[in-house]
Amino acid sequence: MIFPWQTDDWNRLQQLRAQWPHALLLYGQAGIGKLRFAQHLAQGLLCESPAQHGEPCGACVACNWFAQGNHPDYRILLPEALAAEAGPAAAAAADEKADADDGKKTKTPSKEIKIEQVRALLDFVGVGSHRGGARVVVVYPAEALNVAASNALLKTLEEPPAGVVFLMVSARVDRLLPTIVSRCRQWPMSTPAPEAAVQWLSAQGIEDAAALLAEAGGAPLAALALAADENRVLRDWTLKQLAAGADCDAFACGETLQKLPVPVVIGWMQRWLYDLLAERTAGSPRYFPAASAALARCSAQVDANAFARFMRTVTRQRAVENHPLNARLVFEELFIGYRELFV
Repeated sequence: MIFPWQTDDWNRLQQLRAQWPHALLLYGQAGIGKLRFAQHLAQGLLCESPAQHGEPCGACVACNWFAQGNHPDYRILLPEALAAEAGPAAAAAADEKADADDGKKTKTPSKEIKIEQVRALLDFVGVGSHRGGARVVVVYPAEALNVAASNALLKTLEEPPAGVVFLMVSARVDRLLPTIVSRCRQWPMSTPAPEAAVQWLSAQGIEDAAALLAEAGGAPLAALALAADENRVLRDWTLKQLAAGADCDAFACGETLQKLPVPVVIGWMQRWLYDLLAERTAGSPRYFPAASAALARCSAQVDANAFARFMRTVTRQRAVENHPLNARLVFEELFIGYRELFV
């Protein structure tokens, strides 16, 4: 099933059914349920008794196969690290591949879609349909395709086999090869209205739904993940350090946060910096509205030129955040730089 806020997207998409494109690029903000939507769409395309609006019936042989993760005319292409997001069947396949690679699960799962995966996919699209209908391929996230994989897939998108539909899912279209984007029918996915998202989160048992939704940038699935984040206590502690401005203890931050992934902590800092700028220019923070008083106090003390330079520093650090750096030194440098913003 799709999420409640995706009904309008689904209904709008039905206008394409008369002449379905060979490649559809579903793009939008991360954390709004694009993968679930693409999988539901794939099931609808494969269903042998679809409803009037393209909804899968959920009862035919094709739907049962799809639910079990073994429909012969469906493939999903995604990094090993994200296999669990595609369902138990994909996760099991990733585990089997890891075992086959080295006999034990010691390798770090890849965050890229590799050329070997695309080559295996070409064997799938090169044969006829098992059920006499469409063959559907979901690529998620499309920006995870490395250069070699992108070029290999591009050849298939340029000369698509008959009856094959590609559903490309992306939160960062800017990271895709322009040639791949140009071969797809682009379809923007809507971010849900805050009221609808808060209502859905509350129904999931989330108490501070509005605050979490704001921190997640309006993406309900990202907010749901934040609610279950085991690092929330450290996140709150870090925000207090940032709220201290010139009194931020950079070395305590390095000591306390050193075991956390660098991208996580940089993400917290970037959202705080965005809110500092938003508070200074518009008086309306986006991610941490509950901390508006601290943001207002800090923004009034920030040197504008130093802030611009520090933002460039954080952006450069973000570009190498996944490299095997010493996390403690990275954090100490960043928080020292943050403390020097204040005059």
